[in-house]
Amino acid sequence: MLLEKYKNLQDIIQKMEKVVVAFSGGVDSTFLLKVAIDTLGYDNVLAVTADSETYPSSELKDALMLSKWIGANHRIIQTSELAIPGYTANNQNRCYFCKSSLFDHLLPILEEYQFNQIIYGVIADDANEFRPGMKAAKEKGIRGPLQEADLFKEEIRILSKEAGLPTWDKPSFACLSSRIAYGDIITKDKLTKVDKSEAYLKSLDINQVRVRTHGDTARIEVEPEDMPRVLQFHVAITKRLKEFGYKYVSLDLTGYTSGSMNIVLEKEEML
Repeated sequence: MLLEKYKNLQDIIQKMEKVVVAFSGGVDSTFLLKVAIDTLGYDNVLAVTADSETYPSSELKDALMLSKWIGANHRIIQTSELAIPGYTANNQNRCYFCKSSLFDHLLPILEEYQFNQIIYGVIADDANEFRPGMKAAKEKGIRGPLQEADLFKEEIRILSKEAGLPTWDKPSFACLSSRIAYGDIITKDKLTKVDKSEAYLKSLDINQVRVRTHGDTARIEVEPEDMPRVLQFHVAITKRLKEFGYKYVSLDLTGYTSGSMNIVLEKEEML
């Protein structure tokens, strides 16, 4: 079954002939980039990474390393979500504004290289989650081969491991804005505070972590097995996060939950 999905993915990409890959360095876009190169060849694939205020600094380093490891043609562009009208208001359509702007930056590159298609790492799991960015992709003709091939995250991890990709067990990540409660204005200072806080927690050997921000309060999400480690270092963590600007530091006993900020949205807003 999984082999059939993989072959279907190759067929989908093969028909595109020349592609620009929106490359973040995460599990999904790294696997997509590798399959695209294996299917189309190096000269017919360009990876583009958008560096901005919402992109974790550690992820840019990973993207650079991974593109070299794969041997991909790689281009880094500078973008600014904070300059997008409507983005900083931080309502439920934030991701729509972000993806729409990203694709607007990629379309001229597609034309410059005279390639045929922009692709990005949306996956089958995303169909059941609140993903406004998918609407932006559809409007601009951007395709998601992984989702089209009905590949789920765990399947992509399995295939990534078989391909020897170091990202097969990499923790999931999302833009730093996803840490800030809806309705709270997004600023560069808030994004920097989140980035520094998460980097510090990761330095304590806690891999999957989110520092959700509710005003002056940091709500730390980690996997249940890492909670004892947070408690072990709770004094140092509290001190450091307060130095970064938080007044209160808490541990969410529910544990890490993808898209946990979305639970505050009314159901009708998510349709």
